[in-house]
Amino acid sequence: MPQRITRVATISMHTSPLDQPGTGDAGGMNVYIVEVAKRLAGRGIEVDIFTRATSRALPSVTELAPGVMVRNIVAGPFEELDRTDLSARLCDFTSGVLSTEAAHEPGHYDLVHSHYWLSGQPAWAARQRWGVPMVHSMHTLAKVKNISLAPGDTPEPAERVHGEEQVVESADRLIANTADEAGQLVDLYGADPALVQTVPPGVNLSIFRPGSSAAARRRLDLPRDAHVLLFVGRIQPLKGPDVLIRAVARMLAQDASLRGRLVLAVVGGPSGWARARPEELQRLAAELGIADVVRFEPPCPQPELAAWYRAADVTVVPSRSESFGLVAVESQACGTPVVAAAVGGLRTAVQHADSGVLIDGHDPADYAEVLRRLLSRPRLRDRLSRGAVRHATGFGWNSTVDRLLAVYTGAMDAKVTESVVSA
Repeated sequence: MPQRITRVATISMHTSPLDQPGTGDAGGMNVYIVEVAKRLAGRGIEVDIFTRATSRALPSVTELAPGVMVRNIVAGPFEELDRTDLSARLCDFTSGVLSTEAAHEPGHYDLVHSHYWLSGQPAWAARQRWGVPMVHSMHTLAKVKNISLAPGDTPEPAERVHGEEQVVESADRLIANTADEAGQLVDLYGADPALVQTVPPGVNLSIFRPGSSAAARRRLDLPRDAHVLLFVGRIQPLKGPDVLIRAVARMLAQDASLRGRLVLAVVGGPSGWARARPEELQRLAAELGIADVVRFEPPCPQPELAAWYRAADVTVVPSRSESFGLVAVESQACGTPVVAAAVGGLRTAVQHADSGVLIDGHDPADYAEVLRRLLSRPRLRDRLSRGAVRHATGFGWNSTVDRLLAVYTGAMDAKVTESVVSA
């Protein structure tokens, strides 16, 4: 008989589910944690999300949704810290997590699910103290990122690589977003294939759905007859926005008539080392002489983001590394085809030649050629748009939660069996 799950401890030390995705360290992982937690709660499973407090104004506990509580643990100064500084706060954070459970009767949590390598250590301590299984989602892998670094980008430190290796050794189950990531965990980190489970993330299909492009353009003050290209995400070298800026410059140099009609919208905020130089992408656009066609917009809530997708002719995801590519699926769910780099999870998120186009490498000339072809062929875009909607409908969050619950119960059953055998 599978074990009944009543309460899950979710650990996301370095970024809070209360943060707006698209800037700082907040991105697809934040969306994942929030969407999964809400749907678990909708099925009668309470979720406590542990994260590091970054403001004195935050209460110790915040209700995110009925059945979902965010526990803001004091660990270090009340400010956003660089991820390289957070490892020094792990002991304080771990103590805060463990003391929360200690205030309840034994067995308060049935399972701990940690996200990103920094959360692995407190999750391991909770696993040992509470006697519950530990499920871990990496979301990104240092060894993979270091293989595909952008020019001038900083490699992930050895401390992170070692931390990820420790998590792989200690977790009862490892969640991979795609089969590609599952293979990387096995091949690069020596994970036991039997403990790696592939669970694709989802998309909120009630928000991200097809709609009127004309209405979206009116709402966003975009010309109705413009060619609109869209980039959504954190502005950092890993996401490759510079590739798209250079591709647009090339398109305009080859066809001057596009200048009066082409709009490139960049929706997102600086992240990583780019936070120290937030204007760098704007400077690049100015240096290339295309500042007049690039529109920079801050991160926005999901309903407004859906309007950006509907307003665009094509969404471009030129990431150098991507564990899944939630932006690509959101765009396709709105009926907007995607041009993306053929890396990592994007090979799953985008169905080449049916819902979009995958490009090998990051040469701006290749992106310029594909984008020029798509903008000049509305019938091709329409066909890809239909394929995009079909493809995206396979990524609903309810399906993600179904698969996660199967992993949770499997881990709990294995823990019970282990206890019986060792007794």
